[in-house]
Amino acid sequence: MLILLYEWLKDTEAGRLLNFLRYPTFRIVAAGVAALLLGMLIGPKLIAALRFQQHGQSNVREDTPDTHQKKKGTPTMGGVLILLGISFSTVLFADLRSRAVLAALVLTLGYGFIGFLDDWLKLSKRNSKGLAGRKKMALQTLFYFVAIFGLLCTWTGPDGAFTGPKLLIDTRLTLPFVPTHWFNPDFGWFYVAFGWVVVVGTSNAVNLTDGLDGLAIVPTIVAATTFAVLCYVAGTTLHISDMATVDGVSRLVGVPLWKYLGIPQVPGGAELAVFCASIVGAGISFLWFNTYPASVFMGDIGSLALGGALGGLAVVSKNEVVSAIIHGIFLAEALSVMIQVASFKLTGKRVFKMAPVHHHFELKGLAEPKIIVRFWIVAILCGGVALLSLKLR
Repeated sequence: MLILLYEWLKDTEAGRLLNFLRYPTFRIVAAGVAALLLGMLIGPKLIAALRFQQHGQSNVREDTPDTHQKKKGTPTMGGVLILLGISFSTVLFADLRSRAVLAALVLTLGYGFIGFLDDWLKLSKRNSKGLAGRKKMALQTLFYFVAIFGLLCTWTGPDGAFTGPKLLIDTRLTLPFVPTHWFNPDFGWFYVAFGWVVVVGTSNAVNLTDGLDGLAIVPTIVAATTFAVLCYVAGTTLHISDMATVDGVSRLVGVPLWKYLGIPQVPGGAELAVFCASIVGAGISFLWFNTYPASVFMGDIGSLALGGALGGLAVVSKNEVVSAIIHGIFLAEALSVMIQVASFKLTGKRVFKMAPVHHHFELKGLAEPKIIVRFWIVAILCGGVALLSLKLR
């Protein structure tokens, strides 16, 4: 919104004073700071309101170790705080003319709505079942298609005539550590199905990870920070000097940063970095209240929304495969559940004491804070490896 204000006033004295708004780097940092400050300011009152509204209700999942029963009475749906921070900062500092940013917002808020329904049913019905799995999957698919066909697709040609759907995003697949000029297969319309797996899978994986105080939010912050870097370098207009042969003579030439790194260009990537920064700021403010012992849980309204946001970023930033590294913690949690279910159905035996895997470590006797911090360290390692893939291409 502020970028539009600057463009309206840029030829005036006031516009010259607001010249700093045209720089994405300023707006990226400002979005993170704004989301953090908003969360810190409204967090205490919001948590108090949630505690009053949910007084006497158990917000602890049934499929958790017995030690979790001591957390009864801790309010849930704290993800509202995260969504407010993300929405406020993105609307204020990002260029909302970017279809990629709007698609990311639709996935975040749409999946947040699904999480709200799930949390509300759990609280109103006083059980931990919530929204039925098939209904949840159907709604996740619906919002995914709204983002793809409503924002990342065009239905008309240059003359305005109806031509049918045409994807505006690159449907070629990029691999970590492999330059795009080496291997970059085009998936065509199959990319829509592949993107669905990434988005819905990430959303549900983050939801599974949200089982200990602060366990899901820090890997989310790390992932959003990693995506901020990836989006910025893929969308920036910065050039870097590189040797090239021109008319048989080697000389220094200016090469776009994304081309130099061997990654696909992402139009609007810098604006996506603003969205990423808002997730980081909102996540840090939530961590203030969610760190062990938690004063509030994010609930499905937070975990499904954050998963939708991260999955959407993986698709629109062309980091679908490398997101498996970035989301290493979430992927491990989801795989542990899948392995546990498959093993029990096929052999009648369980691989883990309890799934997701963080509960397995709890039952093995590790203290909750130790499990949480070690998972954080692994998340940071995963983010670092993903960033290394840029240069190693």
